[in-house]
Amino acid sequence: MDKTKIPVLPLRDIVVFPRMVVPLFVGRDKSVNALEHVMTGDKKIMLITQKSATTDDPKKDDLFDFGTVANVLQLLKLPDGTVKVLVEGIQRASINIFYDKEDFLESDIDLIDETVDSTDKKLRALSKSATDQFDKYVNLNKKIPPEVIGSINEIDELGKLSDTIASHLSIKLSDKQEILESIDVHARFEKILNFIGSELDVMQVEKKIRGRVKTQMEKTQREYYLNEQMKAIQ
Repeated sequence: MDKTKIPVLPLRDIVVFPRMVVPLFVGRDKSVNALEHVMTGDKKIMLITQKSATTDDPKKDDLFDFGTVANVLQLLKLPDGTVKVLVEGIQRASINIFYDKEDFLESDIDLIDETVDSTDKKLRALSKSATDQFDKYVNLNKKIPPEVIGSINEIDELGKLSDTIASHLSIKLSDKQEILESIDVHARFEKILNFIGSELDVMQVEKKIRGRVKTQMEKTQREYYLNEQMKAIQ
């Protein structure tokens, strides 16, 4: 692990994974200051998710200890004073020493290296299972574009594959944070499979309920039209 000092950008309602490119809208003064500061240097910033999205002025205890170092690819100041940034996650990192400075938040962080043995048969089997389950998940979850499956199938790097799948799951923020904190890729895929399994169970039940409701509505409509026809005949 390497130690380094870096400005911190607290996130309200998103967990950013390494290798993900994500647009963010930033409005808090300290966060805007942090972004403006990094744009004059190496453009690297530490993305840390808040434990509660409602906290307006987060301190160390309001943030998770684990996040993602990212590159700021683009920064655009909007007329209302907010800033739109495009960030690309680079590497997992954990907070070591936290500095609540007057102008922006800063931290000493430990950069966390990820080692993946692509020849590991168990890991390959886990990744295949996660990809298959994710395929079913996308087919049931209409919010995810089907082309995501195509891009997933093209990823050979298993660490990136696990993070990409995790980033598309409609699960709680704390669950995504749990996946982010899984440095071991075996454990990460196992967590992903557990979360997808639970979500698929819920979706299957919802699908059955929708089917029953639709059938009942169709039956009610048929009975209504028959009754109206009988009245007309009479």
